[in-house]
Amino acid sequence: MPTRILLIYRFPLVFQALKALMEGEGFRVMGHQDSPEAVRFAHDFQPDIVILDFELPGAGLDCVRQILEVSPATRIIVLSKHAEEYRVREAIEIGVRGYVLKTRTADELLRSIEEVSHGRTYFSPEIAHIVAELVLEPFSYRSPSRRASQLTDRERQVVTLIAEGNSTKEVAARLGISVKTADCHRTRIMDKLNLHQTANLVRYAIRQGFIEA
Repeated sequence: MPTRILLIYRFPLVFQALKALMEGEGFRVMGHQDSPEAVRFAHDFQPDIVILDFELPGAGLDCVRQILEVSPATRIIVLSKHAEEYRVREAIEIGVRGYVLKTRTADELLRSIEEVSHGRTYFSPEIAHIVAELVLEPFSYRSPSRRASQLTDRERQVVTLIAEGNSTKEVAARLGISVKTADCHRTRIMDKLNLHQTANLVRYAIRQGFIEA
């Protein structure tokens, strides 16, 4: 089944060009130029990936939050002309899986789709140092060795799957457990590690070697 992509872009000619490019690679592309409508589309169609023009009015962080609320399994790639550190950090913290600068080529967009569709992340080279800094930042909880030893083997599996971008429902399916049990594991892990955001859990998983950066 082809990857289903919801494309939200404000300029019609660019939208059509990107749509044609992705459909030429075998992706199924839906689209809308109105970001509030994009949230409704995400709710109704539960796309695998949303590609969002970050400069579209109303298509900022609030739009990302709303999409993830109505379609938690959807992975979001933003297209932006801005490379400021605070913008990139905010996007990562809220759960964006890809950040592609508009100055890059169409091939890079296709690469980002490939990476994100396989549970990984993708960030343009110009902002890679920001992502690295986020991974290396010190955490407020206990030492890595003690934190790692606190987790059971099953909890380590859950951490790895979450860090790879799987939703709670997907974690449950992969491990053959109920969604309720998977959610309980997630809550217990976050409590053990004194974490409150998924982005910090991803950084923890990278530092512990559960996944690759």
